[in-house]
Amino acid sequence: MNLSSLGFFRSLRNNNKQFAVIGLGRFGMAVCSTLHGLGYEVLAVDSEEKKVNQVLSDRIASHAIELDTTEPGALQEAGIAEFDTVIVAIGNYLAQSIITTLNLKDAGVPNVVAKASSEIHMKLLKKVGADLVVFPEREMGCELARSLTKPRILDQFELDPEHSIVEVVVPEQFDGKTIADLQLRNRYGLNVLAVSGGDKFEINPPPNQRLQKGTAMVVIGNNKDIDRLPL
Repeated sequence: MNLSSLGFFRSLRNNNKQFAVIGLGRFGMAVCSTLHGLGYEVLAVDSEEKKVNQVLSDRIASHAIELDTTEPGALQEAGIAEFDTVIVAIGNYLAQSIITTLNLKDAGVPNVVAKASSEIHMKLLKKVGADLVVFPEREMGCELARSLTKPRILDQFELDPEHSIVEVVVPEQFDGKTIADLQLRNRYGLNVLAVSGGDKFEINPPPNQRLQKGTAMVVIGNNKDIDRLPL
């Protein structure tokens, strides 16, 4: 997620305790399980009876129903139109995914999150009104590529196409030096947000904080400047 998603998350109600998840593949099951585990009421929906029964058997949702979500009347009868947030986790059936998303928006569902399986799929979902489109396969692929080429970058949050917050392994060249010694802001254009110490991070570390190789630090800045770090 990045700043482009900020508007969507601002629109979510803090007291929203109910979610509906349509499509019970691996992604949909994971969403159901996580939301249910966090204590939220989850309605799981799929057109296949076998998947619905699996959800009930695994107890990863509050309720589960078999439903053809391409039929607007069926959505209304099941009460799905009353949910504030519905996740369309249908990834491999493009027509079903798009029609379901369109039906949900036509029914007045405020927040529809839809999973895309391709760039075209993503564009179509946005055109029919999806409030947030996620592309987990692409995001996972990008993360894997970064991990393979930059193994010392432990985590990365993109603020926009040019700026990120990254967690990196402190390189050997920085070992034993203070933040002031390294002059990261002047030399690299980066600001240090946190450094690890034991099991916890120290937020806004002082300039005299010494860094140790193999530990972690969190910095913010331009992606080109981050790439100049000796990682």
